[in-house]
Amino acid sequence: MQRLIIQGGSRLNGEITVQGAKNAALPLLAGCVLINGEIRLHNCPALSDVFAACRILSVLGARCSREDGCVTVDARGAVKTFVPDELMREMRSSIVFLGAVLGRTGECRLSFPGGCELGPRPIDMHLCALRKMGVRINEEYGVLSCTCPRGLRGARIDLSFPSVGATENIMLAAVLAKGDTVIYNAAREPEICDLAEFLNCCGAKISGAGGGTITISGVEKLHGCEYSVMPDRIVAATFMSAAAATGGEIGLLGARAGDIRAVIPIFEQMGCQVFLYEDRIFIKAPKQLKAVRTVRTMPYPGFPTDAQAIVTAALAKAKGTSVVVENIFENRYRHVDELVRMGADIKTEGKVAVIEGVKELYGAKVRAPDLRGGAALAVAALSAEGETSLTNIKLMDRGYDCIENAFTLLGGNIKRVNY
Repeated sequence: MQRLIIQGGSRLNGEITVQGAKNAALPLLAGCVLINGEIRLHNCPALSDVFAACRILSVLGARCSREDGCVTVDARGAVKTFVPDELMREMRSSIVFLGAVLGRTGECRLSFPGGCELGPRPIDMHLCALRKMGVRINEEYGVLSCTCPRGLRGARIDLSFPSVGATENIMLAAVLAKGDTVIYNAAREPEICDLAEFLNCCGAKISGAGGGTITISGVEKLHGCEYSVMPDRIVAATFMSAAAATGGEIGLLGARAGDIRAVIPIFEQMGCQVFLYEDRIFIKAPKQLKAVRTVRTMPYPGFPTDAQAIVTAALAKAKGTSVVVENIFENRYRHVDELVRMGADIKTEGKVAVIEGVKELYGAKVRAPDLRGGAALAVAALSAEGETSLTNIKLMDRGYDCIENAFTLLGGNIKRVNY
């Protein structure tokens, strides 16, 4: 068991390179199942979720190796169709292997995925779409057994909600299917664009990614390539929140401002100065943050739900009253009770959180409730008086590549210890 010991009170200053995106790397790794050749993924972060995806690839028969931030995958031997339950339970994104394995072999057997407990995240849209593409699905005792008696075929798919996971699964299943697949009300997240660009580099024919309608024309086979994972926009938002909360000034190298256009105005409303460049972002915080009237999470290009807890941690010390409205997940305020332990004044009812800024937060013993909630507590601890002990950090390791090293590089007093 490990925990983070964080001594607050230091202003974050300096420059740091933003790691590769977890939410992009995982579908790219799943997509490797479809490739008849060797893939080299650069800027692939060292995360427990990435390691879990590589273990799934190995179980399916692929060969995986990692060296200096580059993951090499050779899936020419990936002919197995069963993903063990213990691997599926490690992360929610494991469900994207369903579309990839079906696209490669025409059959797949796996259990329902795990991940952070953020409330209901049903995969009904995934399964409904795959059925339209010719997949027969039998569910028994939590295990999905899927077959394509006549092979995968293109279809028109209308999503009731722009689900990122469902859009990715459909794309992965469709690239080797017969005919054209058109996804309406598709997710528009940058990670969708990254997946489309990667698959196109391998010989796929995908157009419209980043918009509401995506068209995939099936091809006979895909070939290997080298590709770099996009920078992580939520990690960038995390560093910006930490700079804001501590009154710091930092530069985020490799960050793409276009990916977080809905986040940047929130920091400007707090009183931060944000300078945008082609391949970096600089943020300078004021001595006293100002409250923000309302933050509403929405599907991209709206404010991302993954950044909600992290920004809330910065707003806990902002002068005035801020309101956050969570429109994506039902159970995404689990970090609030832990922030209150540190002296925050936050009240929640349903999907609304009301934050009354306080002068100071104080170190305390807290527990990461989920991936982003853990990051929020780390941000709060860096700005607090005294020492904070943060446990259950294995959840944070799912999305942050040695977060303690990153904050230390920027001048934070944070270390990982065993207990």
